[in-house]
Amino acid sequence: MSAGHAPSYYAATANAWESSPAVTEATHVDVAVIGGGFTGLSAALTCAEKGFKVALCEADKVGSGASGRNGGQLIPGLRWSMREIETEFGHDRAKAIFDLAYGAVGRVHDRIQKHRIACDLKSGHLEAAYKAAHFENMKRDAEFLAREYGWAADIVQPQDMGRHINGGGYHGGIYDARGGHFHPLNYALGLAQAAREAGVVIHENSRAGLASVKAQTIILATDTWMGELAPELGRYTVPIMNYNIATAPLPQADALLPSDAAVADSRFVLNYFRLSADKRLLFGGGEKYVQRPPADIGTFVRKHIVKVFPSLADTAIDYAWGGAVGVTMNRLPHLGRRQAGNGQTIFFAHGFSGHGALVTTLAGELLAEAVAGTMERFDVFASLPQRPFPGGKWLARPLATLGLLWYALRDRL
Repeated sequence: MSAGHAPSYYAATANAWESSPAVTEATHVDVAVIGGGFTGLSAALTCAEKGFKVALCEADKVGSGASGRNGGQLIPGLRWSMREIETEFGHDRAKAIFDLAYGAVGRVHDRIQKHRIACDLKSGHLEAAYKAAHFENMKRDAEFLAREYGWAADIVQPQDMGRHINGGGYHGGIYDARGGHFHPLNYALGLAQAAREAGVVIHENSRAGLASVKAQTIILATDTWMGELAPELGRYTVPIMNYNIATAPLPQADALLPSDAAVADSRFVLNYFRLSADKRLLFGGGEKYVQRPPADIGTFVRKHIVKVFPSLADTAIDYAWGGAVGVTMNRLPHLGRRQAGNGQTIFFAHGFSGHGALVTTLAGELLAEAVAGTMERFDVFASLPQRPFPGGKWLARPLATLGLLWYALRDRL
């Protein structure tokens, strides 16, 4: 059980971690990283590997944000399909995006292997078609991806879905063996331990780290809390609340998900689920656009579970938890660089829009490359178009909520 992390299945099954003390005196380093999730940990670790003196400040505990609470789904690519990316940006630019985004799979696997991170890594991800029209579009995307970029996945016809899932009434799907799932908090703790061993000084419970840690280069990797440090950057995302549960161990687990793949459906407000190492169903369903959690998270999520697996209507729910993810207007990540008035260089990455379990590790490495002066691959992501949400500080979130509710409504039509 992880001491200090909010209760969840992941906290209950976390690997041992020796907590790091808060900042108590002024520290001078080359690079200060703010945020102890996948992005910040990856950036700090890679900067240290490049020879920089690095300190990382986390307001709570390492992995306490979305990185340690998410669905653990390793989905190759970005929110946009490569067909959409190529249509928008042209082939040459799309190829550079592909190389990085899909190459993130190998980066995560390499980190897990190199640092011997015990995080229940498993292979296989299934995108399940909620509607027949979704399946037709998914097939076109998969065929384009294989033909133009050499990334082949299995097109699963509706009658063959039982190889992967028995439930949901889905209209086919795309199975990608290079996708997968893992224990996200243990991956975060593994990155943190590797960073510590590489020389990174980690300070937990250090919300005011910038006041105590002095550096010429700052990396901001705080996702939904970005606005607290840089209000102008906070306008580029809105927080969306996601809720997850873990059932009691299921005797029939292998019958429900025979290939042990992680599954996410194609709805805008999607259901996503997988089996844990001890054969529980880990299920995320529904989103809320207010930060106040449901009175009973388990009851809130169960109504989505039974639509997929009716046989689990009375199954015990042992853990229920939730948290926010930062979503950009176009659901692509937001990376960039700013020059502060005091001469400091500030790099940032946020807005992974619920699709960041792989890409965040990549983003951290790209940030470290940029700190070292190599901007080419960083600029591939930094040049993705982004606009702040309209409405300023007070109206941005209500206006974004109206838009998101419209897309959620379309799922039901």
